[in-house]
Amino acid sequence: MLISLLLSVAAFSANQGSAVRLTIPNELGIKSVEVVWDKKKVPAFLVDDVWTTVLGIDLDTKPGSHMADILLTMNDGRKDEREAVVQVVAKKYPTTELTVDDKYVELSKPDLARANRESKETATIYARITDEMLWKQPFSAPIAGETGTNFGHRRVFNGEPRAPHAGADLRAKTGTPIHATNRGRVVLAKSLFFTGNTVILDHGLGIYSLYAHLSRIDVKVGDIINNGQQVGLSGATGRVTGPHLHWGMVVQGARVDPFSLVTLK
Repeated sequence: MLISLLLSVAAFSANQGSAVRLTIPNELGIKSVEVVWDKKKVPAFLVDDVWTTVLGIDLDTKPGSHMADILLTMNDGRKDEREAVVQVVAKKYPTTELTVDDKYVELSKPDLARANRESKETATIYARITDEMLWKQPFSAPIAGETGTNFGHRRVFNGEPRAPHAGADLRAKTGTPIHATNRGRVVLAKSLFFTGNTVILDHGLGIYSLYAHLSRIDVKVGDIINNGQQVGLSGATGRVTGPHLHWGMVVQGARVDPFSLVTLK
């Protein structure tokens, strides 16, 4: 979804669990632009003579009007502030019931400690907003032609309700090549309790992509990965019911449908 800021105050609508592009027309004397969204500062960059950034609207963002503050720094040091209003629209997601190994539902003390430790590790990663825009090309699906339809589904594992599904599951036999959704830097590449062999890429502006349940990891932390470059092979590691790719996108900590970035205009 595209948001163009043409007036000092503008209003736009977007679904829960989606990414939106915010654009601010370039004006004479603007040195830099920063957007404050959900109490987070997100830089904007000049692209084709338009200041642009991408914002994330979480699955659980309350429907209604939400304000984004546009902070302009001028060449002479002056500060200017504008506003954009995003009207968040409620979106209903179905419930999915799954059966997995009991150890992934009723965790032992060591497994629970590991899962909590890894949850804090990934939360720390997602909390960082890198002040650079590492990509220039559009985002793409990690498996060409595949579409996932279960983002946001409320999940019940072995009869126990759990958090909504924060990614898209793409069909893939074990050993299917998995490609980076866009250019980014590897910030995690290892086995995690729930997601198995996992790769996370930082694309800048607080945008992260996650590739889970891999049978093999082909990258290491610190690598710069190009759009479409192979990051590993699909598999069935971690909490799964069979081989597939779990592909997630997090934007400034917000859980968003990965395909909302692929279709971003």
